[in-house]
Amino acid sequence: MTTATTVLIADDQPLVREGIASLLALQAGVRVVGTAENGSAAVDLALEREPDVVLMDVRMPVLDGLAAAAALRDRTKVLMLTTFDDDEYVIRALRAGARGYLLKDLPAADLAAAVRLVHAGVDQYSATVSARVLGMLRDPGRGTGPRPAADLTRRESEILRLLATGASNREIARALYVSEGTVKNHVSNILTRLGVRDRTQAAIYALDHDLA
Repeated sequence: MTTATTVLIADDQPLVREGIASLLALQAGVRVVGTAENGSAAVDLALEREPDVVLMDVRMPVLDGLAAAAALRDRTKVLMLTTFDDDEYVIRALRAGARGYLLKDLPAADLAAAVRLVHAGVDQYSATVSARVLGMLRDPGRGTGPRPAADLTRRESEILRLLATGASNREIARALYVSEGTVKNHVSNILTRLGVRDRTQAAIYALDHDLA
């Protein structure tokens, strides 16, 4: 029997928060372990209950979803769920460590699927967000941190380009006709060579430097 993906829901609107929780409770493979009315409460509850994924609204009182996502980036996966289809929010969310950005107009079954995929390591974006994300993240003045990509091998550069599209290790392996284990090793090398923390930061690096 497959273990359900546990999820915490953070939204400042009670009806929205409770509605999402009720809808997800009807979906297979997902188990709601709590709800929070602001970012601060979400951080506290996430540290206590250790959900696999936190569904986080962007704008909330006390502590907004972006700051809460940054606080949780090393503890769990955060998936933004909001009504704001705003370029700046998307960029800030990804830089805060969010593993995707969804709008609240999607069906419950799609939301449940997105939660499970994020838990599995596949970033998720609404169609309108995904269509614009390449252009939005090209920002040469972003600052220092990651090292140049010149150290990457040709194969690692190919994998980085695919990774920046949101492809999973399995999808990359199929595209390049190699094993998932080989892809996993290359991804680990890419993170080390670029000096970035995770796949999301590597993807942002690739987009920022026109490598995708």
